[in-house]
Amino acid sequence: MKYNIGDHIITKKKHVCGSDEWEVLRTGAEIKIKCIKCSREIMVFKTELDKKIKTPKE
Repeated sequence: MKYNIGDHIITKKKHVCGSDEWEVLRTGAEIKIKCIKCSREIMVFKTELDKKIKTPKE
């Protein structure tokens, strides 16, 4: 799947804060995503994110 900066994605598992919605901040070999609810930022490899994603949010 192709990710663009500013995209919102929904993951299969919820974050510790209870939110499952993330925003893409940076793309490349690793993708930087930010939790919408608590603003926590993490770096994830693209292959890992492809497995964890439930659906892209429009």
